[in-house]
Amino acid sequence: MEKTISTIRSGGWEKTFKALLFMKLTVLFLFLGLVQGFGKAYSQNTEVTLSLHNVRLSKALSVIERESHFRFLYNNNEVKGTQKVSVRATKEPVPQLLDRLLAHTDLTYKILANNLIVIAPHPASIALQKLTGSVTDSTGQPLVGVTIKVKGTSLGTVTDAQGNFSLEVPDNAILVVSYIGYNTKEVPVNGETTLHITLSASSTLLNQIVVVGYGTQRKLDVTGSVAVVNGDDISRQSSQNAISSLQGKVAGVQITNAGAPGSSPSIRIRGLGTIYGDPNPLYVVDGVWFSDISFLNPADIKSISILKDASAESIYGIRAANGVVLITTNKGTAGETTTVNYNGYAGWQHVTNLVKMANGNEYANLINEKSIYSGGNTILPNPNQYGEGTDWYRQILRDAFVTNHQISVSGGSDKSTYNFSLGYLDQDGIVKTNNYKRITADLENDIQIFKSLKVGYNVVASGSNSRDIPGGIFHQLFGAPPIVPVRYKDGSYGDPGDFALGQAVSNPEVTLDFFNQKSKNYRVSGNVHGDLTFLKHFTFHTSVGGEYGEGEVRSYVPEYQATSTQNNITSVLTISRAETRNWIVENTLTYKNSFGDHDLTVLVGQGAQQYKSYSLTGTAFNVPGNTSDQMYLKLASVTNQEGDTTIRNGQPYNVTDNGDLSTIASYFGRVNYSFKQTYLLTASLRADGSSKFTGNQRWGYFPAIGLGWIISNEAFMQNQHLFNTLKLRGSWGKIGNASVPSNLSILTVDQSPGLTAIFGQPGVPYTGASITSIVPPTTYWERGVGTDVGLEAALFNNRLNLVADFYNKKTEKAIFAIPILGSLGTSGSTIIGNQADLQNRGFELTLSWDQTVNKDLSFHISANGSLNNNEVLSVSTGKNPIYGGGAGATGGQLTTRTVVGQPIGEFYGYEVTGIFQNQDQITKSAQVNTGAHPGDFIYKDVNGDGVISGKDRVPLGNPNPKYLYGINTSITYKQFDLMLDFQGVADVSIYNANKGLRYGNENYTLDFYDHRWHGDGTSNTYPSANIGGDQNYIPNSWYVESGSYFRIRNMQLGYNVPSSLTNRWHIKHLRIYANAQNAFNFFKYTGFTPEVGGTPTNAGIDTNTYPLYATYNFGVNLSF
Repeated sequence: MEKTISTIRSGGWEKTFKALLFMKLTVLFLFLGLVQGFGKAYSQNTEVTLSLHNVRLSKALSVIERESHFRFLYNNNEVKGTQKVSVRATKEPVPQLLDRLLAHTDLTYKILANNLIVIAPHPASIALQKLTGSVTDSTGQPLVGVTIKVKGTSLGTVTDAQGNFSLEVPDNAILVVSYIGYNTKEVPVNGETTLHITLSASSTLLNQIVVVGYGTQRKLDVTGSVAVVNGDDISRQSSQNAISSLQGKVAGVQITNAGAPGSSPSIRIRGLGTIYGDPNPLYVVDGVWFSDISFLNPADIKSISILKDASAESIYGIRAANGVVLITTNKGTAGETTTVNYNGYAGWQHVTNLVKMANGNEYANLINEKSIYSGGNTILPNPNQYGEGTDWYRQILRDAFVTNHQISVSGGSDKSTYNFSLGYLDQDGIVKTNNYKRITADLENDIQIFKSLKVGYNVVASGSNSRDIPGGIFHQLFGAPPIVPVRYKDGSYGDPGDFALGQAVSNPEVTLDFFNQKSKNYRVSGNVHGDLTFLKHFTFHTSVGGEYGEGEVRSYVPEYQATSTQNNITSVLTISRAETRNWIVENTLTYKNSFGDHDLTVLVGQGAQQYKSYSLTGTAFNVPGNTSDQMYLKLASVTNQEGDTTIRNGQPYNVTDNGDLSTIASYFGRVNYSFKQTYLLTASLRADGSSKFTGNQRWGYFPAIGLGWIISNEAFMQNQHLFNTLKLRGSWGKIGNASVPSNLSILTVDQSPGLTAIFGQPGVPYTGASITSIVPPTTYWERGVGTDVGLEAALFNNRLNLVADFYNKKTEKAIFAIPILGSLGTSGSTIIGNQADLQNRGFELTLSWDQTVNKDLSFHISANGSLNNNEVLSVSTGKNPIYGGGAGATGGQLTTRTVVGQPIGEFYGYEVTGIFQNQDQITKSAQVNTGAHPGDFIYKDVNGDGVISGKDRVPLGNPNPKYLYGINTSITYKQFDLMLDFQGVADVSIYNANKGLRYGNENYTLDFYDHRWHGDGTSNTYPSANIGGDQNYIPNSWYVESGSYFRIRNMQLGYNVPSSLTNRWHIKHLRIYANAQNAFNFFKYTGFTPEVGGTPTNAGIDTNTYPLYATYNFGVNLSF
């Protein structure tokens, strides 16, 4: 019969096996008498014969196994440490033989069932020591009811209400620490008497620990809609802005990138919920409130929680109407040795969708056609002479270099944790003179003063400077004539005037060379906080935070004469400076207890905030230039150059300033209750008072309630094997929006020299005043009301996770400006007040699958999608629309309207049905004016009255996307990892004003050249080259295009250098990677990019948006 030697030789087991054997011996001696008896009876009948001389004990045991039916179980290290033995036996019973073999060792044996003999130290030789400690989550919050066991034994305990535990263990034991919703962790004792253990949240979606307002919760216990993106997902995007990294990651969240280095993207959570105020969400960074986080280094972020429904948001009442984004920065970990991390990359940025423009020959033909169709003569004889001409985009744009570095030091002991990081970003813009540099620093420190008292602080600082570009440079590039050279052979600038092209076109090289504007911004923010635990279940938390920021924009235009139309007679220096000082104080008291089937957490709090800003702008004339850039307003001269009219009344400069001050007082509370970890209740109330409003309108009250049912915890679900978790939740709540100008409800006046009038004889000038705005004193908060019903599930052994939400979010009495008659005596033309009701309704779905195929291969894939319908429910003007949009980009006519039953700012204009082919067709058709020509647009006579008028305008498109979606994947194979992220939007429109943004002889796109009308029957979709004529240059459907797109948002391939190599270099971890962002884009839009932002009533109007570019880089992640 084959016999097997059962020994454990793995180093990972060796340290734990003493405890295992000790428990086997002590427990089984007491309770397994029958087994013991059977073992003794068998042993009395089992005899062996052997002769061994000076062999290891393990060898002797192997021989006994071979000569009998017994199998031995022992710790190899303990047996290996004994002296060699010599023994001779003739038909000797095994127990008697073992007694002789082990007589001079610290080992004993136990005979168990199935012929198993356990060799272990004598119980008296295993010393037990008292171990105390605590268990917290990654944010430092104590975890109650955590199970702690000695590996391989039944010894164990659970943590108390403060997360503390006490247990007697062997000095070399290994603790197995487990808790629902967290990853199980094994912790070696190594003779320590005190341990502080931190558990990380489980990767299972519903077991994540999420940051909610004023605390953390397991996602399974949250009754509202909260999405979480972890820091690794953000840092691996290689984005310069943290919000850009969220694109395509979260259902219902729309991110629109601004493009220019240092600029901030816009974010819309579940649609557009305001018209007059700031539509962006509230950002809370480690407890401090912000309206923008462009200063934050993405590598410093540990996690981002996005609160999407009223139940989750209402605890931030005053600013929650547009959603709340909670950001937690990196912190040290208790018990972690000092770790130094370096993350860096370098690469380049490349414009991915350069609009192809007409070349010199094609442009000349178009300009001649335009002149002839408008009744003129040929302007540019012999078009062939111009050939390809100047490609202005390739002259002015470039592949831009970008590099980013971040180094951090973190660690901690049982008394304190710390994290410090420094970051540096150097990003060139795709315009050749543009550059942006940013330095960031983050310092975090938490100190456990006493067992019940913990204090800490964090500081985030940043400084940036940039060389800026002119605001209209992309319009100049779009319209620059290709027949004009950048420079002539003599080095002078190419002059459009030399080609008789008029005043409207320019040489973009001149614009860049004589535009000198630099910006600087500095900001520091942080807070000091403390936590005091008392009376077992109470915790008092206090936090004092603040922000200080200052910025400067310095612009200088020298005297110059570059071309016939591009010149500046008098030098101009403009300096603008701004300063912000904000502070926030918050205090909370939390009661947390578990008793029987009940879990209860009660939070009450109080807060106060102040926002203060000041800005000053000075402009000076005749300031001499120098190479040091040290120019000051006082250097201005009152001497006018001939023909200059910029200096008035002998004043060489003028200065204006502005300031703002607002305060907020708050009281809030929340109750979280769970019964049998199955039935959930969350109720909250916040009261905010704002100085922006007056009288009884200052205070707003924001209640919310959420209910949850964890169906999978019900008894009737215990025998099914499909759902690991199944949860149904619903919520209702009220939220507010005070992101409006201060003193909004107070009538204000303006007094300035521009309002001077002459009275009396002789005339004496008197400075007057004008009412700047009319606001009813009853103006109050924008009030949001939201409902949400959600389903969350984990299936197939937690591999598949699902989150689905139906929501209805209303904004009641949105603040809005409506037109009024100028005869009312105001310098403005609107009245501001609570004028409209708005609604966003929709559905969100998130699916994810996690799979470990084998020890070498694992993958994760998640997909999210959302549908949102934006609608205006009421406007104080009744059925009369409120018009908006860029008049300058649409022939002086407004492009959008906001009207009941339609989305905010929908495109509105005439429907194009074709192109007039000849004069006879014009004579028989209705037209906008009697000056129509062949090649002009034909518009639909909607009301059939034979006249094309304002009554024939119709909705043309919606700038608010209906569908958002994203797919995010990661694959790990051995040392390699691959990340692919996809993202897109659908059913959205863009008004491409570039196609008609013409003031003279600007260039045309190649697409226009190929498809234009240039004679009877040549085209029925594109007009003639005279597109800027009165019949064509009005809002119409030809300018409206699909803004839908799909892109591969991010691709990254990484390689983790094996530890067998890094250990030689004393490196903990080394990863190298290659990354490509926005490299592949698929859309039909004919402009640079379908990502076009804008204010609520001016969204989606493209007047040469900053081009979309791809970023390619190589990077390294290093820890040591």
